[in-house]
Amino acid sequence: MPEIQSTTSSKGISSQFKSFAYLYNEEQFVLSLAKDVTVVRTLPKDLKGARRKKEIPVFKVPYSASPFYYFHHVLPVLKKHSVVELVVSEGGCLKATLPPNFEEYQRLRCRVSFHALQFRQEVQELSAKILQRLRAPGRPFIAFDPGMTRESLAYHGCAELFQDVHTELIQHKRSWMIKRGIVKGKLSVNSAEERLKGSCPLMPQEIGILLRAYGYSKDAIIYVSGGEVFGGQRTLIPLHAMFENVIDRTSLSTPWEMIRLYGKEVNLVDTPGPPPFVEEVTKRAAWKNAGPRPRPLPPPPARPKSYNIEGWWGWVAESDNEPDSTVIELRTNAHKLLWEAIDYVICVEADVFIPGFDRDGKGHPNFASLVMGHRLYQSAASKTFRPDRKEVAKLLDEICDHRHHANHTWLETVRRHLTKTLLDGIIEASNKSKPLSFLSHPVPECSCSRRDSFEVSKNSSSPLTSQLWTALSVAHQCPAWMDTGPISQSKDKENEEDVDEDDSVSELFFKQNAENHEGDAEVNIKEENQFEDQEDDGGER
Repeated sequence: MPEIQSTTSSKGISSQFKSFAYLYNEEQFVLSLAKDVTVVRTLPKDLKGARRKKEIPVFKVPYSASPFYYFHHVLPVLKKHSVVELVVSEGGCLKATLPPNFEEYQRLRCRVSFHALQFRQEVQELSAKILQRLRAPGRPFIAFDPGMTRESLAYHGCAELFQDVHTELIQHKRSWMIKRGIVKGKLSVNSAEERLKGSCPLMPQEIGILLRAYGYSKDAIIYVSGGEVFGGQRTLIPLHAMFENVIDRTSLSTPWEMIRLYGKEVNLVDTPGPPPFVEEVTKRAAWKNAGPRPRPLPPPPARPKSYNIEGWWGWVAESDNEPDSTVIELRTNAHKLLWEAIDYVICVEADVFIPGFDRDGKGHPNFASLVMGHRLYQSAASKTFRPDRKEVAKLLDEICDHRHHANHTWLETVRRHLTKTLLDGIIEASNKSKPLSFLSHPVPECSCSRRDSFEVSKNSSSPLTSQLWTALSVAHQCPAWMDTGPISQSKDKENEEDVDEDDSVSELFFKQNAENHEGDAEVNIKEENQFEDQEDDGGER
């Protein structure tokens, strides 16, 4: 059974969970892979002892390792010792694209990722409750993942997008990355140029402008995923100003629900301890045995080093290394896995998804890329915007002096760009993201074509549908048992039934504008229909 480093018992999590079971359903994992891999829940006693003594060979698997690595490095050691330990610190322990003779192994990756790895029941139940509350008003909602982490901003040189201390924090992290060879560039980077190149994330304000320009009304529901955004809540203030219903996990769940998710945890008091007594005795003894008087005063007793509440005022200018994580911080990191699991489920099921950034702190596909890959696997026709950051930066700079009074031509350009990314983004992901991460674009390996879907796409009058079918390039036919009927329609009916049952919940979470909502919806529908007609005719105003 795999272990998740952030959820081992030493991190202060509840003792009722083992490492893997803290996040995933162990039973589902074992049963789903029973015909492919034999999963052992615990090591035998002799191997447990050998592991404690560090007698088991350990391999730190490089990112995107090839089959050659496993055949020529891992396999001989495994045959010799009968056991090896693989440490995967960066994810992506196997190349995304494999030779044709590994086709069945690619399909095994699909079964592991989308079927065997299911979040534990408590996570799924809470995610379902939050989804039900989101859909309670009877309107679609948009999921937005900012992707603004300190590591990714430092890696791509986007420090100057922020101000004062946040810029200093990002630069401190970039300096740390340069010293360890993670970043090859210079410390000082022109963030404005990087933004124009599309290397920096889209700010929440820019995402809000795009969505409003596309035609979403002020009372549209925006779900912000990813936990705390770097820069604090003030970076989300412009988005809140443009949309009334900007919410996240904390506003749709109660503290009691989250405590139940964590399990019974021991109360931790994170206070710095007294200085070591031995060190003080040694200093005083040295002072007594010093030379003739006059002598300097004895050194004062060492005080425990403590920093401000935010944790950076003291160390950011004092040392190149960041302070060690406290037990409470380690526990919070484990909690973040559960928060991200909830956000992941909601983003995959969202009616619309738009990312602010799709790269992590090492240039690899991030949370948003995995969500887009899962949405592509689950339903290729789901509305997933993949804005071209380079193109968007140019569009926004055109109206930088009058953003709140954009002309109609500019609005149509933005709408045309976002509509284009629904298809072109999939093709671009297959060229750019797929070589870096299999799960960011699991097509065509994880997909098959149903006969009824093929007939629909073949006879469809919409050019977007036929182009999407061509872009996915799915060659394998699905088994006969999958051609049983419109599964998606039954799923939509279930969602409608859930919404009808829990309409009263929406009053707790959303601002309702009953008088204007129907009118706004009609205006948006008319605008979208007119825009689609213009696209079909190829005309411009």
